[in-house]
Amino acid sequence: MRKAAWALLLLFAFTIPWEYSLDLDVPLGNVSRIVGLILLLVAIPAVLQAGRVRTPGPVQWMVLAFYLWFCCSYFWTIEPVATLVMMRAYFQVMMVVWMVWEFAESPRDLRSLLRAYVAGSWVLAALTLANFASPEAIAAGQIRFAAYGQDPNDVARFLDLGFPLAALLLNSESRWPARLLALGYLPLGLVAVVLTASRGGLLAAVVALAGCGILLSRSHPRTVLAGLITLPVLAAVLWFKIPHETFERLATIPEQLMHGGLNQRLSIWTAGWHAFVQALLLGTGAGSFVSAAGLSPIDTAHNTVLAILVSGGLCALFLAVAILVLAARSTLQTHGPLQLALGTALLVWAVTAMASTVEESRTTWLLIALIALAGRLAVEEPEALAECFPDHARTVGFEATWEQTA
Repeated sequence: MRKAAWALLLLFAFTIPWEYSLDLDVPLGNVSRIVGLILLLVAIPAVLQAGRVRTPGPVQWMVLAFYLWFCCSYFWTIEPVATLVMMRAYFQVMMVVWMVWEFAESPRDLRSLLRAYVAGSWVLAALTLANFASPEAIAAGQIRFAAYGQDPNDVARFLDLGFPLAALLLNSESRWPARLLALGYLPLGLVAVVLTASRGGLLAAVVALAGCGILLSRSHPRTVLAGLITLPVLAAVLWFKIPHETFERLATIPEQLMHGGLNQRLSIWTAGWHAFVQALLLGTGAGSFVSAAGLSPIDTAHNTVLAILVSGGLCALFLAVAILVLAARSTLQTHGPLQLALGTALLVWAVTAMASTVEESRTTWLLIALIALAGRLAVEEPEALAECFPDHARTVGFEATWEQTA
């Protein structure tokens, strides 16, 4: 049963980036929800059969407290129906933190989960390119492109998280198919991010690719140099292939940051802040941001901190910050390329969280789960983890020093 649960967990991680592109509507939902429910049905008997549960770590306990706090908000929520829906949604997206902790046993399992997410990001990027090349998009004169069923900003965010993970795999993989999976994603993902015309997504991509450059320059300087040389060529190709309106939208980033309203986000944040000060400590209940802020039903907070403050108050924000602190601590427990990759991914997440509502996203909790797992393995199996994610720069430096000494 544990093998079946592990296989389903890998499939679950693979589907997360492109989950909304395959939605079977009510009552089944999207592909990740379906796989997640099957995983849960298999995981419970697998744990019962083993007769044990892995002792939860600090991250797992804090995530549980965060979830239970939003469950408790049902007693004071201003939107009982929305809160009930959000309680179910939070369980479905947060359960991956426990699943990864329970069924991932070794550094090789961690690497397999990273491969699954990067492979899923490949699918998302390919679907975005397919939308760009579709006759419907060409006829409609689209300037923003995304995989079917997905929001362009979400697509860019999911793709951005894949960059440092792909760079980590490129640094650690020894077999050419896995290396090709990682290497090919970097240009493909970047093109897909540009196609979304997501300004926040492009800023996060710059952060992600900078982290990738630092990581790869330690052991693959020629690869980084080749990438820098091909960037002008790639830019020229994109300039002639992509609608100029797409680039014009991206070019407004400085203006929006300095003088713009961030696509009406400032007015939404102002309304959200007024809602927060009315319920400082407890919040207005999970899923109640739109009602509390008096916004249109199609609006979202566009800011993770504000969304948590309004729905869960200062208590929820304290728990969320505690989760991030523990995740940062787990990242610091690792070393070398793994630490650089996970730290970059966490920074990219923080950048995207400033303009998106990401506490409801499976990608957020999968990232937290992977970081918690890496921290545990760094304590339990440091040598195996170092072997699985080797620091080639340190090895090269040691060999050079040894030769000079000899």
